[in-house]
Amino acid sequence: MRIEADTVDEYLELIPEDRKEAIQRLRAVILENLPEGFEETIQYNMPCYVVPHNLYPPGYHCEPKDPLPFLSFASQKNFVAVYHMGLYADPVLLAWFEEEFPKHSSKKLDMGKSCIRFKNASQIPFDLIGELAAKTTVADWIALYERAFRR
Repeated sequence: MRIEADTVDEYLELIPEDRKEAIQRLRAVILENLPEGFEETIQYNMPCYVVPHNLYPPGYHCEPKDPLPFLSFASQKNFVAVYHMGLYADPVLLAWFEEEFPKHSSKKLDMGKSCIRFKNASQIPFDLIGELAAKTTVADWIALYERAFRR
């Protein structure tokens, strides 16, 4: 499901009604917990929290004109997705998340490299997503990104 939106508010207006409340809550929990310095924007056709160029001028190595992505979410065709680049780049953070997930959900963790999928939006563990969002500062993410992705 591709949603064409220029702002996060516009994105939220365009998502299916049955997911609207969960997606709005997801945004709220991320904004409440995300450390200072990240900016909310639309990137790759979804709400994304990025390190702006004024804090990290090189930008994203795949596309330097784009700010460095960190965390995003999307209403996909068959699921709600949370994308957290730190899970892909930091084995310690990934291990923490995999250990914590069963404490917050009775469902099996459905996850790719950085993508956490929730087939039922009502089963998103919002508290856990908030904890995950809070765990990495902008400085931590830049340092991790530099070690993991910049050559």
